[in-house]
Amino acid sequence: VQADVSNEDEIMRLFARVDSELGRVTHLVNNAGTLAQASRVEDMSEFRMLKMMMNNVVGPMLCSKHALLRMLPAHGGHGGSIVNVSSLAARLGSAGEYVDYAASKGALDTFTIGLSKEVAAENVRVNAVRPGFIFTDFHALSGDPFRVSKLEGALPMGRGGTAEEVAEPILWLLSDNASYATGTFIDVAGGR
Repeated sequence: VQADVSNEDEIMRLFARVDSELGRVTHLVNNAGTLAQASRVEDMSEFRMLKMMMNNVVGPMLCSKHALLRMLPAHGGHGGSIVNVSSLAARLGSAGEYVDYAASKGALDTFTIGLSKEVAAENVRVNAVRPGFIFTDFHALSGDPFRVSKLEGALPMGRGGTAEEVAEPILWLLSDNASYATGTFIDVAGGR
């Protein structure tokens, strides 16, 4: 179901459709996000910064809110699991390229920690993965679709990662095998 996660009305429509077609939400992966052209902060517009924060921070917060309205026992749920897709940029800062993106992912990390503590006693787990250089079309948003290929030689593992290598820890965190993990971060970044 397609929706703009920076718009709560669209998120509500998305969840209503999932409710009617698939049943009560028990798992959520907040993976929607955006990136912009590489730029220094003094050259970034207010519009760019607001769009970054709306998509990468407010969107996951709103999606989590609507998932919790289905997961929490107070709302008739039986618990669940939320996994936020952050970025290694949250730890590294992305100076000279995407400080706004890194800041948005840092905020998502803080949200992960806070929410994990807020709902832990209500049988909802909240965790995150922080990918590094992964071969996806995401880098085209920065104006450099070959960015991973150019930089992978400098990584400790000497290569970029794959979407499948990011999906596996997400699936584990969603599963009952991770039943005692909450507020946890898994870096999937080739040792960076």
